[in-house]
Amino acid sequence: MSTIFCLKGKTVLVTGAAGLIGREICSAFVEHGTRVVLTDLGPEENLTRQAKALGKKYPQAPVPLAIAADVTDNDSVDALFAVLAKGRLDVLVNLAAIDAKFDAKVSAVEPSRFENFPMELWEKSVAVNCTGLVRVTQAAVRLMLPRHSGNIINVASTYSLVAPNQDLYRYPGEKHQKFKPVDYVGTKSMVPNFTRYLATLYARDGIRVNCIVPHGVDNNHPQKFRDNFARLSPLGRLCAPKELRGPFVFLASEASSYMTGSTLVVDGGWTAW
Repeated sequence: MSTIFCLKGKTVLVTGAAGLIGREICSAFVEHGTRVVLTDLGPEENLTRQAKALGKKYPQAPVPLAIAADVTDNDSVDALFAVLAKGRLDVLVNLAAIDAKFDAKVSAVEPSRFENFPMELWEKSVAVNCTGLVRVTQAAVRLMLPRHSGNIINVASTYSLVAPNQDLYRYPGEKHQKFKPVDYVGTKSMVPNFTRYLATLYARDGIRVNCIVPHGVDNNHPQKFRDNFARLSPLGRLCAPKELRGPFVFLASEASSYMTGSTLVVDGGWTAW
């Protein structure tokens, strides 16, 4: 049996571990025998429960570690990496991100439209999705360089490759439409080129950097959204969270050893037309 997908003995840090994709890929990594460090805003008790549940489900794997951290706070990130520095860090998965949400109240002044979008929400998204990403990655690289080995997986979005099709958010019978707001599109658009920047900078230092572009991950969306998505997607359906396990394991393993600076698109064909 090929061992190129083997992750045993590796330590993987996952930011945004408590989110929908984070929970799924943490499970995948633990299943493959890695020591997973889960981090998110917290509270830490929730992360600890998540880690314990994974340890119980996969008793053959190293016990996962839960550490609450805020990627927008220097001291918080420093404390996280002080713990990691006592061991090793093989893989960083940058999942932590926010996407501005608005209440369902119908309004003639739609705040999700660009001209009305609140600047404070833009700044909050930049703080997490851009500055937080850089802060965590910088700390990880400092640990990886002395070992001349490391693997960074960033998470972008289809909206870092193409503009949102706003028809996805237009529903029959609704007078005022919601829009995919600019903060998520703008901040996620940084990720693929940031990935290429790091990949070319550190290739000779043994550090690989790639990014994954997921789209339409099923999260109990309302039927009207599902119907629109099915109509606009080549595969005609949302992505099941479990369908992201393989791509993340692939990029974390030696199966992708000749890949760096790449963007792995997992979008059901959304960006193909």
